[in-house]
Parts: sequence; structure tokens; C-alpha cells
Amino acid sequence: MKSNKDNKDNDRDLAIQREILSGRKFSLAEAIGREGGGFMKGESPVPKLAQAIAELQMFINQNLSDSSGALQAVLYVWVKTDSRVGQHLNSPLTALNQMLSSLIDNQNLLHEFVRQVDHKWGQIYDERPYFQQPGQPPHSEDEYTHESVRLQLIELLDVVRYHNSQS
Repeated sequence: MKSNKDNKDNDRDLAIQREILSGRKFSLAEAIGREGGGFMKGESPVPKLAQAIAELQMFINQNLSDSSGALQAVLYVWVKTDSRVGQHLNSPLTALNQMLSSLIDNQNLLHEFVRQVDHKWGQIYDERPYFQQPGQPPHSEDEYTHESVRLQLIELLDVVRYHNSQS
């Protein structure tokens, strides 16, 4: 009995829809709109990669102390361009863990990273940055030395590992 009533309701709904559409000119945009109304149902319009990058940037912002902002800015760029983020869309902190480990473990990579941070600092403050050369002591006024950046990255890595262990 109930299915008979559902069929009548369905027929009535279709008749109303046909009546509404009968007076309109056909439009491809309208047809796509009608058919595509449920296209992204349940999905975010923001791509997963953009979501992962935003999640990592927010995590870095909340967990990396950087008064000048140069270290965070350069790390954001590295996060955006590192392929590991795309490989770990469902667990972006795993990608950050791998990135930080690579930076900390590879001295040449770390030196390049610090050089980019120093360059960014110079852009932010419109001053000539102090570029520490590998094997040389840092300038006394250099905010971002190889060792200070390495220690900050180690602290961030510890926080990442803690969060990964809680997941």
C-alpha cells in the first residue's frame, strides 16, 4: 500500500517538474546545474592537496616559534613544493615528519634552507642578511644560524612525532 502512495507522489513530482520546465528554453547551463546538483555532495570543493598544505601551515604556525617570521615563511614554501605532502594526503604530518628529518639529517640541505631563511629575513626587514658559511662561525647578530635553525626544526619534529603517536 505504501509503495503505491510513493509512486503517486513520484508521478505528481515529475508532472510538476515537467510543467515548470515546459515553458523554458533549453539551456545547457541549466541542464548541467540540474544534473550536477549532487555532483560534489559530501565532498569539499577544496582539493585534498590544498587541504593538506593548509593543515601543515596551520600546524607550523601554532607549533614553531619564530618572531621574525622568516623561518615559517620558508618552511611554508618547502611544504607547498615537497612531493611528500601529495603522497600523504590523509596524514600530512607524516610528510612533515619526513621533510624535517631530511632537513635535520642532511647538512647541505640544512645550509641551503638556512640560506633561504636568511634571504627571506633580508626581504622582510629590507636589510642585508648575514649568510653563515658552512664551517664558519655565525655573525653575532645573525638570528638564523645553522645551529639555531637546526634546533628549532628538531623541536618542531618532536611535536610532530608526538602528534603522530597520538593519532
